[in-house]
Parts: sequence; structure tokens; C-alpha cells
Amino acid sequence: MCNFNKQNEDEKALLHLLMTKSANSIGGTNFLLGLIEAMKEKKPNALMFKDCKIESAEASIRWNKIVFKDKLDILEELIRTHKSVDGVKFNILENESTKKRKKILNMVKTLAPIEFIVTPKNPENGGGFTFKVFESVEDDKAIINPLFAAMFFCSIEYAKKILKYTI
Repeated sequence: MCNFNKQNEDEKALLHLLMTKSANSIGGTNFLLGLIEAMKEKKPNALMFKDCKIESAEASIRWNKIVFKDKLDILEELIRTHKSVDGVKFNILENESTKKRKKILNMVKTLAPIEFIVTPKNPENGGGFTFKVFESVEDDKAIINPLFAAMFFCSIEYAKKILKYTI
């Protein structure tokens, strides 16, 4: 998931279009990268930040619910184990262990309503964008939003590769 070189050409193009559109809606690539870098500075993870808001020089991101460590640990483990998976659309509910599947399902139910709102500080730079943790959630399927993973869990180099990619 966080290894750009392992993605096929269609996935790379999709990621590039998604990130480029998001960046353009807040003023450009440097504004988005600045925001991601500001998020990476928050330790252990920006999602646990009590204010549910992070600001960079040119943009800000806010969300409607704090993510607690137990849910974050499950999410980090899933992303880490699928880091080198080919493709970004893997189903996180595919797990052999019933106990582990139940923990993942509870995490999905907790995080699914969270919505992230990214806005530029100067309204002339664009209208901003919104996204959720999961791209889709169904009864037996949950797919992590690649934009969410790129912004909160993947390296800044990953985001740079996506934005520099040419179709």
C-alpha cells in the first residue's frame, strides 16, 4: 500500500490524479506536502491529537473524532502488513482469525464515521476537500482510502512520488 513502486500503472495513475486534485483544491502541491509534513510532526500519530485539528503555514485539516490508541494500533498493523501489497484496494476484513477479524470490524465501525476536512488558509487558493478513513464499507468488505493512508501513515517520499508521477 505505501510502496509506490509496487503499484501497477493504473494504480499509480489513479493515486496521482487523486492526490493532484486534492492538492489543487488547497492551492497546490507544496501546500499539501506542507500539511502532510505538519501532520507527521505530531507524535505518536496526528489522529490522536486532542484538538482534532492540525495546521501548516498554508492549510489545515480537522476531523470530528479523536482516534484512541487501541484502534490506531489495529489500523497501523493492517497498513504495515499490507505495506508492500500490490494495489491499494485490499479488503482489510479478509482475515483467517475470527478474534482478529472481530477487532478489525470493531475498529472499522468506530472509524467509519470520521470525516476529514482540509481547507486552505486563504480562500482564494481553493475550496478544499473532504475524505473519510475508508473508501468503502460493506458487510464483509472494508477498503482503506488511499488518500487517508498516504496522508497519515505513508512516508512523505511516498506522497512526493505520487505527485511527481507522470501519466
